[in-house]
Amino acid sequence: MLIARDPERVTATLAKLAGSGHTAHIADLSRLSEMKRVASEIEGEVDVLINNAGALFGKRQVTADGLEMTFAVNHMAYFTVTNLLLPKMKAGGRIVSTASDAHRGQRLDFDDLQSERRYSAFSVYGKSKLCNILFNRELAHRLEGSGIAANCLHPGFVATRFGDSSGGLFQFVIKLGKPTVALSPEEGAKTIVYLASSPEVEGKSGGYYVKCKPASPTREAQSDADAKRLWDVSAKIAGVGQ
Repeated sequence: MLIARDPERVTATLAKLAGSGHTAHIADLSRLSEMKRVASEIEGEVDVLINNAGALFGKRQVTADGLEMTFAVNHMAYFTVTNLLLPKMKAGGRIVSTASDAHRGQRLDFDDLQSERRYSAFSVYGKSKLCNILFNRELAHRLEGSGIAANCLHPGFVATRFGDSSGGLFQFVIKLGKPTVALSPEEGAKTIVYLASSPEVEGKSGGYYVKCKPASPTREAQSDADAKRLWDVSAKIAGVGQ
């Protein structure tokens, strides 16, 4: 089961997976109503949920819900869809959220989560990835004793479409680096697949992984108080997860 926003790319992906039984839902995951709709459309039990978003926007944009676009796509989509699918998760199920080492050097300003006072594309992106790690931390805490594990990861610099339309110097640097230093999508997916399926992480939850090994995120990413505060703010925005 795939959730994606681009019908043409979804069709091409399903064609590559022909015969595997995969299906897809189209949704604009910058909008809370779409996050909720697509989660409600998924039927049956869920074994593995993979949250994988890494959008970066060169200029500040605001969604139909009044949220800053990076925060909405990279964090609120994880938060909202995951919370709505939790009742459908099997015991022994796994939730895997793609974060990033771009969180390093960042801290959340809870008085300006929507970056209204100051906007720097890469800094806002890094803060959204910090949100991913804090979300995973609080989620794992709330799932204790449920048999469902939640872990997150840094995939590395991967040669995907990331940053291709961000504009400015960042877009130039990204395009310059992809042919020489970026990982292939297959290499970049290894830690995601590992957390989703490896028996080595059976029963382990709340971790941050790099190259299929546990790693330590920053002190800011290990704050239980910030994780709880972010959860509460997100639950108020989404109307779920209270």
